[in-house]
Amino acid sequence: MTAHPDEHNCECHWGSAEDLAQLKAPDAVLDPDLLRRTWQATDWTYKASVLRRILPQLAAALTTGLIDPLFDMEEAGRTFHRAEWQQWPAEQAAAVREFLRAWWARTLTEPDPAVPAYQVLALAAEASATLSPWLHTWEAQNHPTADQHLAEAVTYWEYDLRGDQLPWDTWHNEEDMCAELTAWLLRHAPARLRAHGAPEELLHQIQLLSLAGPERWDD
Repeated sequence: MTAHPDEHNCECHWGSAEDLAQLKAPDAVLDPDLLRRTWQATDWTYKASVLRRILPQLAAALTTGLIDPLFDMEEAGRTFHRAEWQQWPAEQAAAVREFLRAWWARTLTEPDPAVPAYQVLALAAEASATLSPWLHTWEAQNHPTADQHLAEAVTYWEYDLRGDQLPWDTWHNEEDMCAELTAWLLRHAPARLRAHGAPEELLHQIQLLSLAGPERWDD
């Protein structure tokens, strides 16, 4: 795959003509800085072609923890969303979907993944504009390692959940996503965290999610 022949970007802010030429040639390995500048740029005209060009190298960098977003990993997820990968030809869209699915499933089985589970979830949710399939996978992986990641996620999310906020910045329906995540945690987290030996304070915070409004955290 290559970037579109007519693709361009600002030499002052993105990179040189030589950099752009690399995107218009197949298979050449991009240096890490060029890869970063390319996936972070939001002003490509032919976004799908650019993502297809860099996707093999980007996928490898993502799964090995070599991507260092300016903010959090949902930023990388937006790169997928901007490229509208779900509208690509069926075989290409299926490949992206399987990459995200396999990375997420593998993350939940690794005690010390390169990228924390809560960050992979945010990326996948932003890339696909949905939480449901990723939460279903977490629900199905009912084993100690997945429970460990759940405890880590709840601890990381605690501050945002106190204010009824989704624990990552989203381009999608924040209210719906936050409600879905909260409902899922109420259904599945207490028993799993208790079995994992999580502290009672963490279990208490989950239970308080069933109360309405930010004042529930004042207890």
